[in-house]
Amino acid sequence: MALFLVQHGKSLPEEQDPERGLSSEGIADVERIAAVARGYGVNVAIIKHSGKKRARQTAEIFAAALRPEKGVEEAAGLNPLDDVTAFAAAINNEDNVMLVGHLPFMERLTSYLIVGSPDKTLFKFQNGGIVCLDQDPRSSSWFIKWSLSPKIG
Repeated sequence: MALFLVQHGKSLPEEQDPERGLSSEGIADVERIAAVARGYGVNVAIIKHSGKKRARQTAEIFAAALRPEKGVEEAAGLNPLDDVTAFAAAINNEDNVMLVGHLPFMERLTSYLIVGSPDKTLFKFQNGGIVCLDQDPRSSSWFIKWSLSPKIG
């Protein structure tokens, strides 16, 4: 099972959109990364998002490109300050799952899964990028398999 972690695309400022939906740049970045993921044959069974507008919009863009068989759904526990240890304990490793959420949650979840501590930053996420985690079948240890980011450098 692969776990695809995505920080939502760039969002509008709160004064422009109180729900902080995606900006035009955010939409373009997510569409580009989703197209690259599709081109590489990324296979996702389901996409789960936090329920915040920017995460839902990001999930919908990825779903249009990747066509997950189980669709898109809102999931509890993916908000910025939610408990990564509780979320990690509930991860079902049967399907390839994409999670669309926020910082600092995504960085903290990555660190917790790989080194057992949410407080050590292992990867700096970019809005709209994907970090693919996988598990070693022998040890069940998580590792970063690959990433796609809208910008390099």
